[in-house]
Amino acid sequence: MLNVFTLANGRLFQEEIESLEALAQFKPIWVDLEAPSPEERRWVKQHFGLSIPEDAMDEDIEESARFFEEDNGELHIRSDFLIDDDEDPRAVRVAFILNEHNDSLKSQGVLFSIHDEDVPVFRLLRMRARRMPGLIENAKDVLLMLFDADAEYCADTLENIYDDLETVSRQVLDGNVTDNKAGEVLSAIARHEDMSGRIRRNVMDTRRAVSFMMRSRMLNAEQFEDARQILRDLDSLDSHTAFLFDKINFLMDATVGFININQNKIIKIFSVASVALLPPTLIASLYGMNFQYMPELSQKWGYPFALGLMVLSAVVPMLYFRKRGWLR
Repeated sequence: MLNVFTLANGRLFQEEIESLEALAQFKPIWVDLEAPSPEERRWVKQHFGLSIPEDAMDEDIEESARFFEEDNGELHIRSDFLIDDDEDPRAVRVAFILNEHNDSLKSQGVLFSIHDEDVPVFRLLRMRARRMPGLIENAKDVLLMLFDADAEYCADTLENIYDDLETVSRQVLDGNVTDNKAGEVLSAIARHEDMSGRIRRNVMDTRRAVSFMMRSRMLNAEQFEDARQILRDLDSLDSHTAFLFDKINFLMDATVGFININQNKIIKIFSVASVALLPPTLIASLYGMNFQYMPELSQKWGYPFALGLMVLSAVVPMLYFRKRGWLR
């Protein structure tokens, strides 16, 4: 899918392109290619003179090739954007290409973004740019606002994680943690820990991209200040993720502690039962000895007497243990 975005009256408008002729009708500031076909890549090359690298969206690309500037003035940024999905949380690699200096090409002043699937941050920016006139003035504003929206998206995701952890915290701290509930709690904690780690990695990646834009001297004074504000927001997210990791570790330790308590209760019951059954075992052992003179063996009441003695020797310790509270 190939979408172009143009500015009109300070608002960002989207057009879906289905042919090279349609592409030539617009003067966009942003061209977004979502899982582009070879034909759409060819349109971009023919109209804008821009060749999209084959490895633009590779995730195993070396770190030094993620942020660089070509000899022809093209600025390349490859950054990850978070997708908060309950079933499959993941990061999507997006390649940005921006030509700010080569005025011999139609790509000058146009931001190109290439990615394999739709990104929530992109939808957020499109909606915001339509509702807020004057938010975007050029391609660099688009790129900055995407990173700003990414920081906001991560912040919203962290708030959702905190709300879920509050629910988990109430379940753990009510003191009635069964094994089944403990399993559910540990599963929820593991999911939130994984998402928090993804957010921290995404924040680190966004910080590097914004820092590269600032070092490349491509931003004017107002955009540079916006970039600094984005970095401050990212720093606050780092502090919040650290707090969430501490809370997750506390809930994990508390849950494991309750599991150990439940296991100790079971072991305690078996231990008490073993001790209570020692006297009957002793009595049974005595009457199992092969002595010639054991008066009870020759009496009719000998067998029920032995059984009763074993029951009595088991009941008396159990009553004693119960009175001391050892069976709770």
